[in-house]
Amino acid sequence: MTARERVLAAIAHREPDRVPIDHGSMRSTGSMAIAYNRLKRHLNISGGCTFVYDLIQQLAQPEDWFLERFRVDAVDVGRAFFRPEETKSWTLPDGSPALVPKWFEPERANGDLIVRNQDGVPIGRMPAGGFYIDQTVWPLAEAGLDYDGPLGPMMDQVIWAAIPAPPYEEPLTDARIAEIASAARRLREAGYAVSLAVGCNLFEWSQMLFGMENVYLYVAGEKRRYARFLDRLTDHHLEFVEKLLPSLRGLLDIVVVGDDLGMQSGPQLSPAAYRELFLPRHKKIYSRIKELSGAHLFMHNCGGIYQLIPALIEAGVEILNPVQTSARYMEPERLKREFGRDLTFWGGGCDTQGVLIRGTPDQVRDDVRRRLEIWMPGGGYVFCQVHNVLADVPPENFEAMLEAASEFGAY
Repeated sequence: MTARERVLAAIAHREPDRVPIDHGSMRSTGSMAIAYNRLKRHLNISGGCTFVYDLIQQLAQPEDWFLERFRVDAVDVGRAFFRPEETKSWTLPDGSPALVPKWFEPERANGDLIVRNQDGVPIGRMPAGGFYIDQTVWPLAEAGLDYDGPLGPMMDQVIWAAIPAPPYEEPLTDARIAEIASAARRLREAGYAVSLAVGCNLFEWSQMLFGMENVYLYVAGEKRRYARFLDRLTDHHLEFVEKLLPSLRGLLDIVVVGDDLGMQSGPQLSPAAYRELFLPRHKKIYSRIKELSGAHLFMHNCGGIYQLIPALIEAGVEILNPVQTSARYMEPERLKREFGRDLTFWGGGCDTQGVLIRGTPDQVRDDVRRRLEIWMPGGGYVFCQVHNVLADVPPENFEAMLEAASEFGAY
């Protein structure tokens, strides 16, 4: 089977020749650049380069040798936009080398890394000794639900829009959309399953604009006014996908959306509140995405979301990631038994909060083996660890996890 055929078979709940493997098809399934460099040194990989394509999370774009060695089946369209001449040398927090886009020009102050907007206002900060760029500005925190201006300029003040990952580092002109379509076509012709992230978050964008504590108050006590804001945000997202996706129809296998609704202990909001405020709007966005793209709908949704999964399926979610199995009620056995006929689980293949960081290579291999025994029967599973491989993961464990996915993933 080709990589694409393997992934599509799994999504169709058929058993392919082996479990499909992902590493880096979207911004929550890959590895931090520090971990990636450590793996390269461990494997005696010389040459090439570590390109930090996600600057906020400091994620490395997997190189071709990585995709081949670890039998990766799915890729992100954004990887086709790596152009060495548009990068510059960079030093990661651990002192190891990397490349970043030339346009990335943060300031350094007392060991901190500061990102400013066009008006010189600090909107992001990586503290000395840190590994991520943290958001420092919530543009609508003071105005609240009284704000009735355009959303785009406010969203551009949030680091997730202000520090974009490929292919969104340039405006979506007709020429740029044609470039994205060409890139998707090339990757598909190479045999990969091809994904593209479009975001379209509602709850999460609300938190990034207003601040988390304000959004909790809106959900609890300002439902009507908050619903009107969500309608505006929904329209904003629909305008975006209606501009982008028609030119990509038939070229994408997976369209990635997100909305982190969970915590370690369970959902951030009640199932009733989700159904009232978010389900109809998610459904409207997701149905339009599938109509325009002809692709499968992949939702990234961190945390314990067990109680929300039936509504997410109703909203049109086909693929769920990262499958945070350490969260409450998110055990693989429970999820596969109750939702395995309706969802493809994309993740949950190795515990990134525990065994991958603190275990031995043998314990990592055993964790992967036991999880695959649960996830694999009947298809509906794509292997990936739970969220990104963090900077402090031992390279021996990183290697053991990926090798175990191939070793124990045969049907």
